[in-house]
Amino acid sequence: MNLNIAKRLPRREAIKWLLAATATVSMLDWRSFGAPAASAKGYGLDQNLLETYNAGDLWPLTLTEAERRIATALCDVIIPADGKSPAASELHVVDFIDEWISAPYPEQQQHREIVLNGLAWLETESVKRFKKFFPDLSEVQQRAICDDICFAPKAAPAFRNAATFFTVFRNLTTGGFYTTPAGWKDIGYVGNVALEHFDGPPPEVLKYVGLM
Repeated sequence: MNLNIAKRLPRREAIKWLLAATATVSMLDWRSFGAPAASAKGYGLDQNLLETYNAGDLWPLTLTEAERRIATALCDVIIPADGKSPAASELHVVDFIDEWISAPYPEQQQHREIVLNGLAWLETESVKRFKKFFPDLSEVQQRAICDDICFAPKAAPAFRNAATFFTVFRNLTTGGFYTTPAGWKDIGYVGNVALEHFDGPPPEVLKYVGLM
């Protein structure tokens, strides 16, 4: 688990990522874009992605270093490294989440409150159960906490709010991860790639759609 990412993702790349990931983050309402809160100007409906954005140019980032550590650990519980792909933290998913919850739009601001409260709960619950902060727990201990909140419909009443947080955070983690080249490769997505030779759709497909 990589809890100390030495270099943050450049703001311009994180903004591009935020826009690309909107298709995979299921909670997003596109109508929320272009309606920035008064505290920051946002990027409106005509983003200039050729600019090199620095911290504060569009909006200030939210997560403290302590919160980033918790978020990084949780990202890697949700998507750990395996034989096919790196862990979520290695792809800077935390930078994407930080950018997302910092954006001055209604949907993202709702997620900001849920994520910040959820990270605080996770830290408190970790100390309560295991006398350590969440990033310092073993994988078994981290999963023990996550098992109680990973499926909202079956979460105990005491864990309902935490389960809502986990659902939002999991969607953000997967939404970010699977809009990276490594994420595409993990699910076998090829995209618009030229083929050396193509004989047309296989006969069974043509038969299935009624063309044979």
